[in-house]
Amino acid sequence: MEFDLAFIWAGLIAFAVLTYVVLDGFDLGVGILFPFAHNKRDRDTMMNTVAPIWDGNETWLVLGGGGLFAVFPLAYATALSALYMPIILMLLALVFRGVAFEYRWRTERWKWVWDMAFFGGSTVAALSQGIALGALVQGIEITDRHYSGGWWDWLTPFSILTGVAVVVGYALLGATWIVMKTEGPVHHQMRDYARPLAIATLGFIAAVSVWTPFQNFVYFERWFAMPGFLYTLPIPALLVFAIYKLFTGLSGGRDVTPFLAAQALFVISFIGIGISFYPYIVPPSLTIWDAAAPDSSLKFTLVGTVVLIPLILGYTAYAYWVFRGKMDPDAGYH
Repeated sequence: MEFDLAFIWAGLIAFAVLTYVVLDGFDLGVGILFPFAHNKRDRDTMMNTVAPIWDGNETWLVLGGGGLFAVFPLAYATALSALYMPIILMLLALVFRGVAFEYRWRTERWKWVWDMAFFGGSTVAALSQGIALGALVQGIEITDRHYSGGWWDWLTPFSILTGVAVVVGYALLGATWIVMKTEGPVHHQMRDYARPLAIATLGFIAAVSVWTPFQNFVYFERWFAMPGFLYTLPIPALLVFAIYKLFTGLSGGRDVTPFLAAQALFVISFIGIGISFYPYIVPPSLTIWDAAAPDSSLKFTLVGTVVLIPLILGYTAYAYWVFRGKMDPDAGYH
């Protein structure tokens, strides 16, 4: 039996990126909401909800980026050339944010500096991810297998819109995560924040969804022309269901349902982007087969990946199981 190795690897890279968004999105969202906590005790509690798991969440970013470099080197080279600035900003922001986890507990005099590093790193990382996504959606100019666009092509009204959308969406994930993991004043504060954040997130999803088909005629045809329309119709239906569960969960006083529904919004939106992109890995001209490494390389790396991904999933699931339930404000990362 012949396997389409490029297609399999595209699915694995997409899975790694989606898992990163699902796991690290709420993590960054907690940092985005961090300065809005009422007092130091609430900020400590918010940080402690993600302290045991934040670094494991970012494993998937490394896996996605490393996998892209190994198996789709042409896509890696062209995308990195086009998105050099937002990617560097994202990595620097994640460094400052990571350092803040360690240094914030070691000082009182400079605690405000590391509070700002945690907030600023989370916000800049989320904004950079959204801008990079928007720049990729609008298309990267490639000539003779090289990036041929300008230095600032990534910075457009559409990419800024997607950047802000990701910040607001991650803040929603962070708010619903805090609702699920805490009790007391910070729990009630974030529940109050979750509803307006949900409304804003849905507004951004609508704006990006309306704008995206006009970035490339292929996107428009995929979503609105027959028979493609029949295949994409379940996506908005699922989105409506997730919206319903989100708002009923918030109004009904549930703790877990809003978080799962908010995550579903991101998963469904990600699937929608995948439908728009396929079979391109770098729109509008580079397909997954154009960008793939030789089959020998794809086979070699696939062997290790088949072992590695279950291991990562296993220890990630174990970490979440160990730290399940509500956060004790008097315990945590000190």
